[in-house]
Amino acid sequence: MNKRGKILVISGPSGSGKTTLRDKLLEYASLKRKFTKSVSFTTRPKRSRERHGRDYFFLKDADFKRRLKAKEILEWTKYLGYYYGTSRGFVSKQLEQGKCIILCLDLKGALRVKRLFPRNSVTIFVLPPSLRTLRQRIEKRCQKTKKEEIARRLRLAKEELNTSRHYDYTIVNKNLERAVRELRRIVLEEMH
Repeated sequence: MNKRGKILVISGPSGSGKTTLRDKLLEYASLKRKFTKSVSFTTRPKRSRERHGRDYFFLKDADFKRRLKAKEILEWTKYLGYYYGTSRGFVSKQLEQGKCIILCLDLKGALRVKRLFPRNSVTIFVLPPSLRTLRQRIEKRCQKTKKEEIARRLRLAKEELNTSRHYDYTIVNKNLERAVRELRRIVLEEMH
């Protein structure tokens, strides 16, 4: 029987750089072979550069709720009016095959994964260097977004920053290269 895989959960507020860190981590050939990136379900509209099945599985609200009721979703959240969730079947299959999975989740999802897989999960919270930097990142990323939504993202980010104590590790993403090295160090220690 194969050794059971592990789950790496990366969380942080919008604009903290969690997705960028995940993608940079997977640029290391040795880690890219070991990890499987989970593609989440979402009900939000597709952005211009995103592709269905690569970035997200874009679903209608009714389809998401049907999957939720059928217990096909391991963890889920509603963020800024849209649903996001992780496929239960995908995660189970990868773990059974001894693979490691990377998930970018909010606190609720991270805690659920930690509760369901206490021996097989490692949680990392990505902190911005400051609220001012976070505001700049959100504004840059959301140039076409209404000011009200940017303000909502910032309010949510402030709340999320208080949750970092629930994680196994925290990384301050002030310098991307340094943050990637720190993430890689944690992964090499924990995931082998």
